[in-house]
Amino acid sequence: MRFRPMFAICGLSCLLAGGALPPVACAQEQMAVGASDHDHALLEQVERHLDAISQLKARFRQTAPDGKESTGTAWIDRTNRRMRFQYDPPSPLLLVANHDQVVFNDSQLDQTTTMPMDKTPLGLLLRPRLQLSGDVTVTGLLHDGHMLNVTLVRTDSPGDGSMTLLFHDSPLRLRGWLIQDAQQETTRVDLLDITTSGGVPPDSLFSTDLPEH
Repeated sequence: MRFRPMFAICGLSCLLAGGALPPVACAQEQMAVGASDHDHALLEQVERHLDAISQLKARFRQTAPDGKESTGTAWIDRTNRRMRFQYDPPSPLLLVANHDQVVFNDSQLDQTTTMPMDKTPLGLLLRPRLQLSGDVTVTGLLHDGHMLNVTLVRTDSPGDGSMTLLFHDSPLRLRGWLIQDAQQETTRVDLLDITTSGGVPPDSLFSTDLPEH
């Protein structure tokens, strides 16, 4: 595992000051990341847990950088590197990741945006096997006995943004993530009612054939 030495997390509430997230004491969250045996053991648990997730369906609650919340249903197919975020009405938004692209559609604005999957932190989550080493650098680690948060960047392009994976502990299970983009704006996604069985979703669910404008 690769670490950025002595990186301190100021805490999620500090990162999203003014947003609609539960307050957390920054002093409690501050911790330095080092290459201790305990750190390595925690990250190995994370790798094993993510490796065991091939298909996932969940309800989600998304908190935007301005604090506004939206909900919807998420499908994640890590085996085939694809994802669909279908937002509940009246939201006009739809996000589909497939074919090494992330496609974001806003039907109200009649606008579709496409970007390479490997240029977004979401591409890390969709890897069939996410190894927390090599071309991925762990820049933050927080473990308080009840939750575990791991912040990742692409080693060669940290300016593209970061992803903080959020886990419940004992037993370990994914509960969401934070995405900080290249403009330092942060979006939080909380996963609810998660199921990891039920077979492979139909290909049509992940169609990126959306209108370009």
